[in-house]
Amino acid sequence: MRIGPFELAAPLALAPMAGVTDRPFRLLCRRLGAGLAASEMVTSDVRLWHTPKSQRRMDHAGEPEPRVVQIAGGEPAMMADAARRNVDLGAQIIDINMGCPAKKVCNRAAGSALLRDEPLVAAILAAVVRAVQVPVTLKLRTGWDAASRNGPRVARLAAELGVQALAVHGRTRADRYQGAAEYATIRAIKDAVRIPVFANGDIDSGAKARAVLEESGADAVMIGRAAQGRPWIFREVRHFLTTGRELPPPARAEVRDIMLAHLDQLYAFYGEHAGVRVARKHLGWYRDAALPAHQSQRDDTLAVTSADALFREMRVAESAAVQLALARAWLEAAVGDAPAAGEHEEPEPGSGSPWRDRPRPRAMVA
Repeated sequence: MRIGPFELAAPLALAPMAGVTDRPFRLLCRRLGAGLAASEMVTSDVRLWHTPKSQRRMDHAGEPEPRVVQIAGGEPAMMADAARRNVDLGAQIIDINMGCPAKKVCNRAAGSALLRDEPLVAAILAAVVRAVQVPVTLKLRTGWDAASRNGPRVARLAAELGVQALAVHGRTRADRYQGAAEYATIRAIKDAVRIPVFANGDIDSGAKARAVLEESGADAVMIGRAAQGRPWIFREVRHFLTTGRELPPPARAEVRDIMLAHLDQLYAFYGEHAGVRVARKHLGWYRDAALPAHQSQRDDTLAVTSADALFREMRVAESAAVQLALARAWLEAAVGDAPAAGEHEEPEPGSGSPWRDRPRPRAMVA
């Protein structure tokens, strides 16, 4: 599928998620099969762009095309200005956030709160489309609540004003993330427009992706929470959509390499102090999403108990070297870490991460 001049490598997108889809995670998901990955939402208030958080959210160094920046706000002129400035900084697609259900966003008449004011929606979309020469896309929900599922009307308005693709979360703002996503409204939206539509909500496997595409009529799927701790979901979904067969889960050595490389990238991107703290939530997601399948293959109560203790230590580690050493020991205890037949060994010391090459804490040296 295409968005403006860009042909996507796969009909799969990583959903923008505040506090999650930073540059290291976007790069990881793109490498593992996502055809598109938008930034965390950037405020349209340029007076706040000097903060470290905003500076990092606008950092796209080394990202493959197309580079997508999502902007959030409720004032047309400010949104247009933010779009222009982000294009000047390298954005190749501007995505407008009308889907975030967070109170701190909705209370500022932004995110999904905009769905209650269709004239303001029109003013924002028109201003942003006029302001830039790159494609403009829109992320929205099906409506404000069950009594006002106005997604099809907003979608038609967007298409008429020049928006080139839509991503629709199959819940209202009132639903937040509760209950099951519904795809009938996404079908109504797709029937109402001729631009590409991404279906979003509760997609956690290749089989579910195919079912959602069939039910919604959408052109592509967008995956959010299911990618946390499981960034290889994109290649699994891509394989299923192409072949109709499930791809085996990654071998334990690959899980190890992906996770440790991800930690290295977080330390490099945020700096050691902040990177260690950001890494903690990702480690929790890897534990919850990636490791149970491997742990279920072990009949070793002592190893599982040891893994739990190591995980608790890892979550409070204060240095990158200690956190990495604990992460490696945790993986050994949780799933076993000897490479399986055909799997590659870890690089020799000196050839990999500066954090990984540091001496391990004494307690971790066996």
